[in-house]
Amino acid sequence: MAQPMSKQIGTHLAQNYGFYLALILGGILMMAPFAWMISTALKPAADQFTRDLIPKTVTLENFPDAWEKMKFSSLMWNSMRIAALSTIGQVVTCSMGAFVFAVVKFRGRDFLFLLLLATLMVPYQMTIIPQFLIFKTLGLYGTDLPLYLPQFLGGAFGIFLLRQYFRTIPLDLLEAAQLDGASLFQIYWGIYLPLAKPALGALALFAFMSSWNDLFSALIYLPSDLEKTTLPVGLSLFQRLYRAQWALMMAAVIISVAPIMVAFFFAQKQFIQGIAASGVK
Repeated sequence: MAQPMSKQIGTHLAQNYGFYLALILGGILMMAPFAWMISTALKPAADQFTRDLIPKTVTLENFPDAWEKMKFSSLMWNSMRIAALSTIGQVVTCSMGAFVFAVVKFRGRDFLFLLLLATLMVPYQMTIIPQFLIFKTLGLYGTDLPLYLPQFLGGAFGIFLLRQYFRTIPLDLLEAAQLDGASLFQIYWGIYLPLAKPALGALALFAFMSSWNDLFSALIYLPSDLEKTTLPVGLSLFQRLYRAQWALMMAAVIISVAPIMVAFFFAQKQFIQGIAASGVK
């Protein structure tokens, strides 16, 4: 006779209490800096050095002050535009490359895929000098094109992630579509892409976060003008100018991470499904 659901849950918790306790403690440790950041941002300047996690006096003045002093409208627009173009480039080109490596059979496919994965071991700092010389020769230095144009050439991680997901799609669908006379592009566009929405969502979130938080490339290719640079560079400049005003600085950080939090909130289901189905750990 089957046990009641409440008893099954109780038995499961009793058997795995150590695991769940570790998860709770880990979650508290990860949330502690974020809680301190919110608490400091809500404090007036006179109370910013107090140790109280719950502010005695709550104020929202730090947020409009930070927005005004940092020119957030320009920085947000620049970062959002570059991150959106980078995400589109990654999703489109990586899905095409992954489809070829997962479905199309040709000589040397596995060797080329291993060669592609080997590029993951090459640090980005090693490729920045030749990449910089290329963009400078093309006259693109000082523009935002170097920040998103390389994303339209694909990426090893994105191709690997989507290839693993594409391989879980039954080949019977491919064979049936070929019998109906569908071309490879029609199969890619009409069958594989709609079925790969969770993996595409996970890759889009990874690409957006990577571009949004990219400080290194923006420092190299863009001028340090708040009207032209991105949000991470603006935060770095803001920290130098207002290093003693912690409440103002924490308000600026919360504003800068808000788009990432919103994006993850709406895409968390696809993100988790995509990672789980792709086997990436």
